[in-house]
Amino acid sequence: MVAKLDIYKLNVFFDSNKVVKDLTLQVEPNEILGIIGPSNSGKTSFLKTLNRLNELYRNCSTTGLVKLDGKNIHDIDIQILRKKIGIVFALPLPLPLTIFDNVAYGPRMHGIKNRSKLAEIVEKSLTSSAIWDEVKDRLNEPAFRLSGGQQQRLCIARTLAVEPEVILYDEPCSGLDPISTQKIEDAMRQLRSNYTQILVTNNVKQAARVSDRTAFFLMGELVEISNTGDLFTSPKDKRTEEYITGRFG
Repeated sequence: MVAKLDIYKLNVFFDSNKVVKDLTLQVEPNEILGIIGPSNSGKTSFLKTLNRLNELYRNCSTTGLVKLDGKNIHDIDIQILRKKIGIVFALPLPLPLTIFDNVAYGPRMHGIKNRSKLAEIVEKSLTSSAIWDEVKDRLNEPAFRLSGGQQQRLCIARTLAVEPEVILYDEPCSGLDPISTQKIEDAMRQLRSNYTQILVTNNVKQAARVSDRTAFFLMGELVEISNTGDLFTSPKDKRTEEYITGRFG
């Protein structure tokens, strides 16, 4: 089986500072891969490399190879790539539009104008992100009226609306209350059947709850990757054990 994402000897530089170092790993279809590690371990830089967001930074450069379904991501049109690989950031940033128009924005940009088709996409996306029942009677309200947790699930729905294949999460529950966090984690589990997901989190317990496999990054290097249960109960590297037990980080 071809890996959904195949990363080989990836290096990411900001000026002369190497923030991701000779990273090699594969992400399997329909898995949730958790990525843990202290700050400045290259986790976010790795995520942004996968859909080429790092190219927005003039002082950023990369070497190595990243393949999506066996194809070099640099051979894929960048707009198509970013449609296939969506990203949800730590801080929810809904557009200054209604709830409906936030979710419909992406499909409209890709040429879908039919109102009934857009309504179908909006309902499906909001349902998949576990927020439909909370907003179905408020679709014409401004999105900023939603709570922080609801705004984050709205941003997940906005990502789903363009039918990606891979969803990247960069600390999606940072600063959210436990109930909102649980709803987002429940949504991730439900999405597993149709999407490949990569979750960067500083909450090791969250990685343990939702990830199929977990990778531990430290100072830009991949220290260890394993099935989540194995990594948390019998890590092979002492640094992994020290991190997950809270001795540093």
